[in-house]
Amino acid sequence: MTQPRYLAERLTPDFGFYLREGELLARVQSQWQHIEVFDNALFGRVMRIDGCFMTSERDEFFYHEPMVHLPAIAHPGPRSALVVGGGDGGAVEELLKHPSMERVVLAELDAEVIAMARAWLDGIHHGALDDPRVEIRLGDARALIGSCGERFDQIVLDLTDPFGPALDLYTVEFYQACREVLAPGGVLSLHLGSPIHLPQSMARIAASLQAAFPIVRPYLQYIPLYGTLWCMAVASDSTDPALLSSETVDARIAERGLGGLQLYNGATHQALLAQPNFVRDLLARPAQPIHRGGSLPEAMDPEDLPKIAVLPV
Repeated sequence: MTQPRYLAERLTPDFGFYLREGELLARVQSQWQHIEVFDNALFGRVMRIDGCFMTSERDEFFYHEPMVHLPAIAHPGPRSALVVGGGDGGAVEELLKHPSMERVVLAELDAEVIAMARAWLDGIHHGALDDPRVEIRLGDARALIGSCGERFDQIVLDLTDPFGPALDLYTVEFYQACREVLAPGGVLSLHLGSPIHLPQSMARIAASLQAAFPIVRPYLQYIPLYGTLWCMAVASDSTDPALLSSETVDARIAERGLGGLQLYNGATHQALLAQPNFVRDLLARPAQPIHRGGSLPEAMDPEDLPKIAVLPV
């Protein structure tokens, strides 16, 4: 009888969690990273990249709905969007729920992530990757943003964690470049990481955003697959989601005919933006913005992850 495999992800030297691997559906080593899709009894199909759990069929809405709809509802009617990363298609699928959305550009570095999603993760993207309103551009997002020559109402930075080359997409310079391609009143959203296991990194990413945008609103959501409380943020030159009442949010959801939402509504809009005292204190402390060529010493080296990737039974 085949012994079950328990795949572990270490979030700090003192904390992590595991998932039991059911059937391994696909595995590929791309030019950039190691990608796996496997079944899990609780989460359904799960994508793991370089030993880190990225997304799953059954909990993706905990991440994608707040990442997309909180900023989109604050905007009077987004017509164009840019997703950086997000090759699983979950953010794209949520953006296309807005009837005003005419065009979504998906800028993904790794074509293999998109190929794996198309083959195995229809329960996340629901065919959105092949919607005629979607244009997929492969390559470095920094070069794309610097040369795209167009503006977007919404940008979603659906990125891997700030390690290695990805760290350049968490810098003041990159956020300033994003602001240049946002249309007036445009909104940018991204994840900042966890205030539990990487608080200083989270604070420095928030400080980097604040160095580039006049309005920055961090917000919180527990992500089951990530095993911890997670922080996201909206940044804009003039659009502030904190000014919306729960009644206004519910009215805009109804006006736009947004159906199938499993998490986001007027009440959760307010709850997402509410900050516990320890998070307020963390974000109130001085933090050094991240500049190109900088580092995040608190972040773990992902090369350590394979050493504990499979737990003994």
